[in-house]
Amino acid sequence: MKKIAYFDCFSGISGDMILGALLDARLDFDALKAGIAKLNLPGCTLEHRKVSKRNIAATKFDVLDAGGQKYRHLADLNKVVAAAAISDDVKRTAKKIFLRIAEAEAKIHDQPLEKVHFHEIGAVDTIVDVVGALVALEILDVEQVFSSPLNVGSGFVEFSHGKFPVPAPATAEILKGVPVYSTDATGELVTPTGAAIIAEVAGSFGDMPMLTTQAVGYGAGERDREQPNVLRVFIGDLASNDDPERDTVSVIETNIDDMNPQFYESVFEKLFANGALDVFMTNIMMKKSRPAIQLTVLCTPEKEPQLTQLIFEETTTIGLRIRQEARRKLQREVREIETEFGKIKFKVSLLDGKILNHSPEYEDCKKIALAHGLSVKEVSERLARCEALS
Repeated sequence: MKKIAYFDCFSGISGDMILGALLDARLDFDALKAGIAKLNLPGCTLEHRKVSKRNIAATKFDVLDAGGQKYRHLADLNKVVAAAAISDDVKRTAKKIFLRIAEAEAKIHDQPLEKVHFHEIGAVDTIVDVVGALVALEILDVEQVFSSPLNVGSGFVEFSHGKFPVPAPATAEILKGVPVYSTDATGELVTPTGAAIIAEVAGSFGDMPMLTTQAVGYGAGERDREQPNVLRVFIGDLASNDDPERDTVSVIETNIDDMNPQFYESVFEKLFANGALDVFMTNIMMKKSRPAIQLTVLCTPEKEPQLTQLIFEETTTIGLRIRQEARRKLQREVREIETEFGKIKFKVSLLDGKILNHSPEYEDCKKIALAHGLSVKEVSERLARCEALS
């Protein structure tokens, strides 16, 4: 079983909400403090407390910085992380998250990367939120992160540069490629730090995958809103490919009516080469009676981002439908069996150790047919009667 975290972002996401949710989901606070202490930030104090947000009990996480230190540039943040006695994985991922924020700020303000000031998101609490979230996932032994689409809020928000629409420009830049939506909830629901963390660590965005829940946590936001201002996280075991009967797959679909059919061969080859479990096409009829192809790709959830990008690059589609579905399957293995034609590979399907289906490998049948002057059909039928598999 693979341990996962699923973040339900119906009221947005921020760095402190992530840590609050994980603490609420049984993360040991002393272990978190010990991990963050390795950053050697003088005067940095961590606090957490129980609060109520629209009658939902949640954990509020806060960083108190008595040291007054302002790590304003990307190099400053990276220097703090590089000197810390934390795992290399946390260091690498933290630097990627800082870079996401810095690149967004650089583009929005039209400045070189090294000149970017982090302003509101550059204080000590940003370092703590980013590194703390990564350390927390490591403490909880979370192997993979999933997320719902992000509710970004609406209206306007004020920064030192002025008044901006929600999501703030830097946040909107960070969230490229991430599914977002806006409800009638007013205010900024997704912060740049929260956006950068979830964009970096989440393997996919969508419906909750099938999992056995071990803990549920609620992390409180700063403000009180009409809806519960909390981030919900589910911690549990995801059915994996190690389970012979049950797992979860991502289904990627798109309708295409304007692509040269000759291109599909290359698309199929690249999708399989990049980890697709299955790829198939269905003839469909679209509006105005236009014939079209529905391209469907099955993959493991962690392969979803890579394959969606490949589909956009290799086809003429302008949009994809993505969902996760539970899958039940038989145990499958390949066995080499002694037959009248010698040793042949068979695909074997089993349920509770009992063989339900078996078939010889097509390429082996083809070679035998050519060598013995038989049809592939005859070879296949004779091998199907193999007593070793009866």
